[in-house]
Amino acid sequence: MGAEKYPVVGGIDAGYKFEFKPDGIYLTIYPSDTDNLLFELSDMRQILRDCGIMDYDIALLSRTMREASGVPCKIANPVELSEEDLQRILEDTDVGSDENYAELKVDISRDKMKATIKYITKNGSRLPTFQMVMDALAENNVTYGIDEDAIHEGIQSLMPFVAAQGDPPIAGENAYIDRKFDLGVKGRPVIDEYDRVDYKDLNLFVLVKKNDTLAIRIPQTQGKPGTNIFGDKVPAQNGRPIPMPEGKNTQVVGENQLIATINGQIVDSGNKISVDPRFIVKGSVGVATGDIDFDGSVEIAGDVKQGFNVKATGDIEIKGNVNGAEVSGRNVIIGGGITGVNRGKVYAKHDVRCAFTENAIVEAGRDIYVADVALHSTLRAGKKVMVEDKHGQITGGLTVAGEEVRAKIIGNQAYVITRISVGVDPNLQKEYNDVCKSYKEGKKRLMQITQTLNTLGKIDISTLPPERVAQINALTRSQFPLAGQIKRDEKKIIELEALLADMKNGKIKASDTIYPGSRLSINSVVKNIQEEYKYCTMTLQEGEVTVGPY
Repeated sequence: MGAEKYPVVGGIDAGYKFEFKPDGIYLTIYPSDTDNLLFELSDMRQILRDCGIMDYDIALLSRTMREASGVPCKIANPVELSEEDLQRILEDTDVGSDENYAELKVDISRDKMKATIKYITKNGSRLPTFQMVMDALAENNVTYGIDEDAIHEGIQSLMPFVAAQGDPPIAGENAYIDRKFDLGVKGRPVIDEYDRVDYKDLNLFVLVKKNDTLAIRIPQTQGKPGTNIFGDKVPAQNGRPIPMPEGKNTQVVGENQLIATINGQIVDSGNKISVDPRFIVKGSVGVATGDIDFDGSVEIAGDVKQGFNVKATGDIEIKGNVNGAEVSGRNVIIGGGITGVNRGKVYAKHDVRCAFTENAIVEAGRDIYVADVALHSTLRAGKKVMVEDKHGQITGGLTVAGEEVRAKIIGNQAYVITRISVGVDPNLQKEYNDVCKSYKEGKKRLMQITQTLNTLGKIDISTLPPERVAQINALTRSQFPLAGQIKRDEKKIIELEALLADMKNGKIKASDTIYPGSRLSINSVVKNIQEEYKYCTMTLQEGEVTVGPY
């Protein structure tokens, strides 16, 4: 027979084509617009069986289907076909004479929002009509979102296509609180081009006046229902409401507006917005005022005298000095210095700022800023200790910071012992030590109770007086809260150990000189300074304290 008369099964519209050439049987799989295979391996094998072809390279057949390159690939050696076989193949399987339509499959998505038409060409590859697709959709109860344009385009080839698509529901938006203030500027002093802090411009308070609007609640919205391809309504989720953050000295007006009821500073805990009044002392804290313990912020025009205490839940601003007194607040800002006189202490949940310290104990959950000098003092900060203005000198005492200590001068020319430690948050370390102590004492107490109850268990308590029986019962009950506390302490110890292990390497920076006599510790690795170091940064590298440029 002539080569020009070899039979063909399929075609470009079918997505595949078998060619029975004199030198062999060739298969072409045409590329599609989707990543999914249009045919199963079993479909191609069935076509070959129908043509009487049993000997072929199945691995090559499978690879040709996966690649779908549109290039003919020889999958079997030539077969001798009689004139009858040739005529049967040309009449029964050629695309031009195929009387069997491709089978339609309507694939419904899980959310019932999409109907996809797919073709099964096992028994035929003739392109279906528009009405066939519409009938198939009707048989599957698809009545909504039918895209007739997509159907007309889809029946031009045997590629899968989306014939119907529903309208998904649109969820409502959640309510939220629009705050009319910015606490980001709070406690953020001005820093000049040389990275020095201007202690005269501290932005200490964010203040409001009575009847000022603090926040507006933007209400939630209703969701918009959708419709699936079966014409069923799909409910939408409505937005979630949010309560008004009404706190101390605030009031809700008109359901969605929060206003201040007094003059004061804003305290935002997240769930509550409050206004703390400022307690102002026009002179010094001393005999005339007594100790101060205030729920809010405190402003003191003078000094805090020796032996007196100032405690506040808000910020404390002291224009003068702190002399042998105890001061505790959220942020503590001292215009003068702190003189400990071996009994005073200043503590801040966030930051401490002062002009100088001498024989003082200063602790801060975040940062400590000293404008001039820190002499023979104990400074502990969760993050940074900064002594860079004026003399910028740390001499004597102990300075501990979780991340960094920066100064112009560390130590002095007399080689006074000056201890600096970074890399471990002292507040975290103290909390860890306290919890370990509580855990140890609790375990010891529980063991004592258990031993006592074991001894008493051998006694017939019915012979004991009522007060003795009550004591035994009380001792028995005390086991359970103690065991609970031990379990909580154990969990907290694990958490704190993980936090301490994750602490970053600290840094010690001197913009002028580090003198001999200084004892530096970075992440518990100690370096005793034996010579002067100028303009340097001390860090921990591969387990050793190393010196780098400032």
